[in-house]
Amino acid sequence: MTQGTVRTGTAGWVYEPWRGTFFPKGLVQKNELAHAASRLTSIEINATFRANQKPESFAKWAAQTPEGFRFSVKGPQLVTHIKRLKNCEQPLANFFGSGPLALGDRLGPFVWQLPPNLAFDAASFSAFAALLPRDVESYLALARQADGAKAPPYLEVSGVGPIRHAIEPRHSSFDTPEANALMARHNIARVIADTPDNPGRDLTADFAYCRLQGPARPDAQGYEGADIADWAKTMASWRDEGRDVFAYFVHEDKLHAPDNAIALRQALGITLPGD
Repeated sequence: MTQGTVRTGTAGWVYEPWRGTFFPKGLVQKNELAHAASRLTSIEINATFRANQKPESFAKWAAQTPEGFRFSVKGPQLVTHIKRLKNCEQPLANFFGSGPLALGDRLGPFVWQLPPNLAFDAASFSAFAALLPRDVESYLALARQADGAKAPPYLEVSGVGPIRHAIEPRHSSFDTPEANALMARHNIARVIADTPDNPGRDLTADFAYCRLQGPARPDAQGYEGADIADWAKTMASWRDEGRDVFAYFVHEDKLHAPDNAIALRQALGITLPGD
């Protein structure tokens, strides 16, 4: 069996508290992504949640990262929070045609964060899941339906690997075998949040996607060494089963998120120049 790959990182990279801490003092902002990518192995792009980005932006971000690095791409709030997963084929086409493919071989999974008040509805959720492209061919088929209001759809697929999706439900009605089975049917990874309200570590796809917001202890102030060691052991087992793992520290303690991601990477025996 081929081992999977574990990548660790953060959600976003533009944070004032990182300047002079994670980012060296005096580092100019245009070089912050390159520095982050030299210490992390993946980053979740959050700008796509607010608005579709341009191909040139995706290409610029990819060019600032080393070989093997991956970005995950957050799905737009128009689909998740405004349309609430219904009647969203055109917004999906516009999103996929907007330029994520310009990341090339830096393109990782797409992640869809649902609003906390969106309850599980099997029919609408299944219809949404069926719309999500599973491979390059179905991606292009959907992206070609973009309305082209701002620019023609971007359809260059050089270097693009598997098309993957993760969904983060935040309503307790999703905590059912039926919801997990539906995600598994479509090979959608259920996001592992690691919170007191959502401590589960259910795997519903051939890869794992973690947005670590805990630890899942009511009294926890942040991730400590024991927490990192526990997660490293768990993720190593998933990796050894052949699963790729994407792990992002997205808790409110933004200051220490990069250190947490680096500690987890090192606990897994993954070294980068400068370690």
